[in-house]
Order: sequence, then C-alpha cells, then structure tokens
Amino acid sequence: MTLLFLLAAAAAGAGDSPQFRGPNRDGRFDEQGLLKTWPENSPPVAWAAKGLGKGYSSASVVQGKIYVPGMLDDQNANIFVLNLDGTVERKIPYGKETLIEQAPGSRSTPTIDGNRLYIISGLGVVYCIDLTKGEKLWEANVFERFKGENSTWHLAESLLVDGDRVICTPGGPDATVVALNKMTGETIWATKGLSDKPSYCSSAIVDHKGRRILLTETAKLVVGIDAGTGALLWTYDHPTEYDIHAVTPIYKDGLVYFSGGYGSGGGALELSPDGASVTLKWADKNLDSQHHGVVLVDGYLYGTSHNKGQLVCLEMATGKLMWSTKEIKQGAVVYADGMLYVYEGPKSGIVSLVKAVPTGFERTGKFTVTEGADNHWAHPAIANGRLYIRHGDALIAYNISGK
Repeated sequence: MTLLFLLAAAAAGAGDSPQFRGPNRDGRFDEQGLLKTWPENSPPVAWAAKGLGKGYSSASVVQGKIYVPGMLDDQNANIFVLNLDGTVERKIPYGKETLIEQAPGSRSTPTIDGNRLYIISGLGVVYCIDLTKGEKLWEANVFERFKGENSTWHLAESLLVDGDRVICTPGGPDATVVALNKMTGETIWATKGLSDKPSYCSSAIVDHKGRRILLTETAKLVVGIDAGTGALLWTYDHPTEYDIHAVTPIYKDGLVYFSGGYGSGGGALELSPDGASVTLKWADKNLDSQHHGVVLVDGYLYGTSHNKGQLVCLEMATGKLMWSTKEIKQGAVVYADGMLYVYEGPKSGIVSLVKAVPTGFERTGKFTVTEGADNHWAHPAIANGRLYIRHGDALIAYNISGK
C-alpha cells in the first residue's frame, strides 16, 4: 500500500504525527521500541494539560510542538500550541466552532505542512494559519462558495494536503469534493457529476497501478476520484443510518475496504486495472465501524463493531472473520510497533494494548482515562515514544517507550 502525503510528512521529523491518524492518515504510527506490556495502573503519565477548550480533535505533533484545537465558552476557537513538557506556549485564534448540543467544539485534527497549519471548522470554514507568525493567512467558507449543506452533527473532516492543494468535502452540487490552492484558498477543482452531502470522513490518496486515486465516503456513497483533476471515477452505494460515514477507506493490492456503523457493515471493492470502476468482492456485517477507524496490519483489518460492541479482525483479501471479542467494546483503534491501541468510548475511557495478530485476541495492558470531561471520542496519537489522549479540555501524555 502506498499513501501519498509526502509534503505533509516531510514537514515532520521521524516519529512525528503531522495529521489525523498518523503520518499516512491510516492509523499507523511510525514508532519502534515501544512497551509491549503496561504496568497495572497505566503507562507512566508524563503530564496532563488542561484548559484546552471543548473539542474532540486529536493532537498533531511536529518538530517539538503539539497542536490541539479547542473552543472556549464564547464559541471562539484556538489552536493551542504546547511544548513537549505540556506547557501551553501560545494560542492562535482561528474562528467560531460549532455549538451543536451533542458534540460542541472542535473536531477536525490540524494538518501541518511546513510552517502552515490547515483546519476546517464544524461550520465549514477552512483556515490556513502561519505558525511562524501565529496568524491566519486566509480562510474560505466552503459551504457558501460551493452551496453545500452541513451534515447533521456538523463537519468532522480533517483536511488533506496534496502537493499545492488542500482537499475537503463541502458537498455542494457538482462540488461534493473540492481542492483549494493551499497558498491562497482559491479553487483548483471541484468534482462534477457528484452532489451527495458530506459526512464525517477524512479522505486519503492511494496509488493504484500508477494512478493516484482519492478515496472517501460521503453521506450515502463510497467514492473514487482522480486526485490530479478531480474527475469522478466511480461511486458505490452504501446507505447507513443517519448518513454517518466516518471511516477513511483502506487500499491494498487493488482492493478498497469501506465501513459504516449501525449494522450497515462494510466490504471490499475490487478496482479495475485503470481504477475507473469497481466491483464488490466481498461484504461483511461483523465489522461495522461507526467513526472509530480501522487499521490494516500485515493483510488483516482491525476495528471495533458499533452494532455488536466487539473488537474484530478480518482478512483483507477475503473478508474472513479471524476473531472477535466482546472484551473490548466500541473504540478508536490505532497501531504502532506490532500493537493495537484501542480507546473506548463514549463513556468508559478504557485504553487497551492488544497484539496485532490474526491468531486470536491477546490484551497486554489496560487503563482508564480519568482526566478531562465529556465523551471519549478523540482518536489517540502516538509520537516520539508518547501516547497522546485528548479528552475534552485535557490532553494527557503517556510515556510508552520501552527504551
């Protein structure tokens, strides 16, 4: 599998996490030498920073700085910039965030590209921030520009930087997915022939036989788009309750894995050699990941089921169920150094360390997040030997290095 986020990744050093779900947006973090078991209480807590405002965004970590968005009581949101010791160095205002009752606050994870930070609010405004000067360079209301309509629980997409473009999903007529010039915010392309509403998915770009394809999920569809031109290649109908599609599709060996919650399940689409069409290879109801992410490790998919409340392992090539367990319910799943990290929510806050093997479930660590408030929904981030958990207005850093 080849994911193409070279410029964003180039902004980060080894072990950094410059965007949502890691360097390649696939839930895999480039860390080695991490603990394979945890002490009974938890791995050592390095620090806990509080007062970061309301939000469910993950932390981005680049070159010794940590970036976390949060909304204060006046609806104004900031990028909180922390040092590696947990102290807040400064905060950079960027605009208003959503007040929607069930999940007020920020939800987009910042994407760091060089000295610029990109984020989209739940209200549909894309912001570009100069991190050197600590100020906004431009902003663009994509709902107004492309006549899109917000999703029920408001946008939760994390922006994709691809070369000179920043890509997002406003869901407008003939403009469901768009690419903006990352330096100016001007429109580069918008999809034609695609008018579905946005959901909560963060897009990814993959290389299929030399063709760069942007993969995402909208309210009712799995979508493939030519990443260079924005031309619509194909769609696949996948209805789910409340139009909640929030799991980034996964690519391997010509297959595209997709998933949705509420029992809608997922499956694998087989791409044609030119990537211009798809056919369903297999379907599955065991793994219906709602908004918690799925990771691919050595040909096997790991994620949690929304409907059945269990951790699941599937074989990517065939959809075969390798194992499942109700020892772990619904939670965000990420991977590093042979291990799965599962952060359960919305209420429990249990974090589990699990071996990423298809032979069976084996948990080697478990603790409960006690700092912060509100639902446990943010995806974990791993950078430079630390596990970062966002819970409400708190960010907790755990030392997980085995060195």
